[in-house]
Amino acid sequence: MTETILKATTLDYYEGISFGCDQKDVLDFGIIFLPTLYSLVFAFGLVGNLLVILALTNSSKHKSITDIYLLNLALSDLLFVTTLPFWTHYLLHEEGFNNALCKLITAFYFIGYYSGIFFITIISIDRYVAIVLAANSLNSRTVQHGVVVSLSVWAAAILVAAPQFMFTEKVDKECLSNHPDDLQHIWPKLKNVEMNFLGFVVPLLIMCFCYFGIIRTIFACKNHRKTRTIKLILVVVVVFFLFWTPYNVMIFLDTLKLYGLFDSCELKKDLRLAMNVTETIAFIHCCLNPFIYAFAGEKFRKYLHHLYRKCLSILCGHDVHSQFLPPVAHKRESTFISSSITNYTSDGDGSILL
Repeated sequence: MTETILKATTLDYYEGISFGCDQKDVLDFGIIFLPTLYSLVFAFGLVGNLLVILALTNSSKHKSITDIYLLNLALSDLLFVTTLPFWTHYLLHEEGFNNALCKLITAFYFIGYYSGIFFITIISIDRYVAIVLAANSLNSRTVQHGVVVSLSVWAAAILVAAPQFMFTEKVDKECLSNHPDDLQHIWPKLKNVEMNFLGFVVPLLIMCFCYFGIIRTIFACKNHRKTRTIKLILVVVVVFFLFWTPYNVMIFLDTLKLYGLFDSCELKKDLRLAMNVTETIAFIHCCLNPFIYAFAGEKFRKYLHHLYRKCLSILCGHDVHSQFLPPVAHKRESTFISSSITNYTSDGDGSILL
């Protein structure tokens, strides 16, 4: 039996319509709510992540491992948000996608989804190695190592995302998962468990472990920027938890629904509506990543100031001579925590403690 996807739940590949349960009100709400939110997430996510990519690619030739991870995180978020206009079109137009576009957009969506979360996790691990294991991190935290790890993360994201899109195809103008008969009952449940476990629980536990170790190390050193650094760390964990927890709770409840625990039509409608809302809230996180991981750092503010002056010079018709990182500024940024953890800044990234 083929799953049927409501237009109001384009990205909900987990259950079919229950016959005899009218969900037209959920459909009508989704047609208004989802395109609006998708458009806003696309606009802010596109601008923010493009600025990160522009800043990183136009900075000095000496890249750090942090730059590599931030660049890949921005590319992941960019891949993800570029699928949203297509889903908006899918929601608003009856003809939907052709089969090739259906498979491609779904694949890009899930690869961007998982790779973004994986790179956030990798950044947490990198900060832990740089600070808590500073004495042993000099040889491992190289640009070459960052490139290898990044390629491995992309490969892992494609592998983990494959079950989410491998059976996706166009059926009766709908882009949906068409499972073989022998996988019809188990595959949607496995996909939900995978999203909960690999897309939320494991990354959150790793982040908490890494940042708890970082906070303990920071408390052990004397530095006047200790309080600000800890606040930034808490922002990373709390924001990730707040934006992704509601959506993952709904995925878990959807799994229970697949086991027949929610038979009421009203409950099914409420769950589907809540899935729409929490899903979009989770998407907003990719718009916040540039501000959390990049723009909060002094280095990136200097990049943006340089880009602003460059654009201003073009508009005004005269040159504005400035450099990304003047020698004095670069020297000032090269020390961040204290001499007790100087290996953290050995790559010269000058970014915030993330």
